[in-house]
Amino acid sequence: MGAWLWLFLAGLVAALLAGWGRAPWRWRRRIGRIGFACLLLLLILYTVFPFYWAVVSSLRTGSALFSTELWPRDPAWDNYVAIFREQPFATNILNSVLVAVATVAVSLLLAVAAAYALGRVSFRGRLPLLFTVLSVSMFPQIAVLSGMFELVRAFGLYNRLGSLVLSYLVFTLPFSVWVLTSFMRELPKELEEAAIVDGARPVTLVLRIFLPLLAPAMVTTGLLAFIAAWNEFLFALTFTLSAEQRTVPVAIALISGASAYELPWGNIMAASVVVTLPLILLVLVFQRRIVAGLTAGAVKG
Repeated sequence: MGAWLWLFLAGLVAALLAGWGRAPWRWRRRIGRIGFACLLLLLILYTVFPFYWAVVSSLRTGSALFSTELWPRDPAWDNYVAIFREQPFATNILNSVLVAVATVAVSLLLAVAAAYALGRVSFRGRLPLLFTVLSVSMFPQIAVLSGMFELVRAFGLYNRLGSLVLSYLVFTLPFSVWVLTSFMRELPKELEEAAIVDGARPVTLVLRIFLPLLAPAMVTTGLLAFIAAWNEFLFALTFTLSAEQRTVPVAIALISGASAYELPWGNIMAASVVVTLPLILLVLVFQRRIVAGLTAGAVKG
């Protein structure tokens, strides 16, 4: 039966393709628009439905989690209250915000300085150094975990938020340096030469000339670094011990039920929805700057 179905579909597609060339231009344009609209609708459904189903699952409890209804008849809003009542989830959210913001600030500060040196200053070994910076980000987290643990313990940062900021720079800083360096190279040299003629020093060049021009790229890079730091799990699980120092990915993973045989999917989905909403709001607020940052590097300055 399956073979006959595939043969029928293949024949149908072949017939449509054969008649496509003989169809009037007006009908082909309409069919193309309808096909594009269906493809766009399918893409939206594919991207939005998982988050929608997470919201629906967060409003269910008990055996209702196995229901296939598109919306629960009796929404369990208590799941959202329970995640803040049964564990210090508000503190975990605050920890994630502090760590992510600090990581982005340090990454952008160091990346701007490194991008100026790698993108505007000529010195021997610049290209190998740039590729070395990029290669650092290719190592998996598990490969540097033991070394980072020794470093964190030597600095006395274990079970502190500073350990997460230090460890997150391993994967946010190389990416930020590489992206900002590519943008720095595209900036017009005439601006730099005019500022140097006026007596501007390197610090003035970076702060007053290049920094305003790099704003779209910094917003894009900073948002991607923020998302990476917000969602990181392995380092946060390894370098924090107490519930008050955990970030939201670890806090969600450690949500437990009333017994060892119960997994509270409703509470887990409610916590996931709560920590996903800030990221969605950030993308919606900065969407124009994100597009500008992603496209600015493709145009020669």
